[in-house]
Amino acid sequence: MDVPDPTSHPGAEPRSARRARRIGLFGGSFDPIHAGHLHAARAARDRFELDRVVFVPAWRSPYKPGRTPAPGADRLRLVEIAIAGERGFEALDLELARGGPSFTIDTVRELPRALGEPADCAIYLVLGSDNLPGLAGWREARALLERVQPIVVHRDGDPEALIDGLEADLGPELARKVERGYLRLAPFVASSTDARAALAGAGGAETVIPAAVLAEIRERGLYGTRA
Repeated sequence: MDVPDPTSHPGAEPRSARRARRIGLFGGSFDPIHAGHLHAARAARDRFELDRVVFVPAWRSPYKPGRTPAPGADRLRLVEIAIAGERGFEALDLELARGGPSFTIDTVRELPRALGEPADCAIYLVLGSDNLPGLAGWREARALLERVQPIVVHRDGDPEALIDGLEADLGPELARKVERGYLRLAPFVASSTDARAALAGAGGAETVIPAAVLAEIRERGLYGTRA
């Protein structure tokens, strides 16, 4: 299977010399983690032959200033429950321990050391297609995209238009790199907003939240629920 190799940067050995470890970085609020997150992570792992998929809950997203997420320790624990038994999946408290706004470029730079991986390990950044319109405004966006291979999970909108917009902001080379990582999945309608609404009484929590996660939420009375 021909998959992008983000280690092809100055100073990296040719891919033919060795097969770099492939680390998937899946960041987000995970407030709470839901079935759509797992669906995307499994597809990314399998399509891009990732050795590890690391879920990194954000302390606070700099791009969602209007909402305060649930306590980080609770969100991390729910992630750990959700991914238990999943091949190659693990959770890391890197951004929670760092505190402050969680900028992806900082996490990418710290990740190899935190995981005990080589500094030039291949990092695949898992993100939703809804992030593409604002991606050029992320901190050090160009340096970020030069270091990682994005895996873009399609959610909605026209993929070609999204890539064209990115090309206008960041140029054709980086836009093509993003395009190579575009992952078209069967629709899976779920979001943390939907999950919180279901927990608040809208119903249907069982369809968007893994059973073990839902049991923990209800047992502990998280998100306003009661056992």
